[in-house]
Amino acid sequence: MDPKLYQVIHLVSVVFLVAITFRAFAAPTPESRRTNLMLSGIASFGALLGGFGLMAKLQLEWGPWLFVKIGCWLALSALAGIAYRKPESTKSLSWLAFALVVTAVLMVYVVRPGV
Repeated sequence: MDPKLYQVIHLVSVVFLVAITFRAFAAPTPESRRTNLMLSGIASFGALLGGFGLMAKLQLEWGPWLFVKIGCWLALSALAGIAYRKPESTKSLSWLAFALVVTAVLMVYVVRPGV
């Protein structure tokens, strides 16, 4: 498959993952829990699939920037579930999510060598 397709899958999934996470922060009600967590898992899988597919197609090496980005992805994937367990801490969780997104973007556009 074309690397552009993997890039689109990755970017769209990450945008949806961030949106679903912030949706969980906005209204962590028991009624929306199942839907948000299911959508968060699907978006997280799409980000994983697109990211590693892109890595394989572009034959990129495993550098420190990738490990930081994977850590950001794992933490962001967990935040929606944490929002339902601790709804009183959604403000601090939203700042953490924002910091994770900024860090992941910096890893790709500033730190990653060779692009």
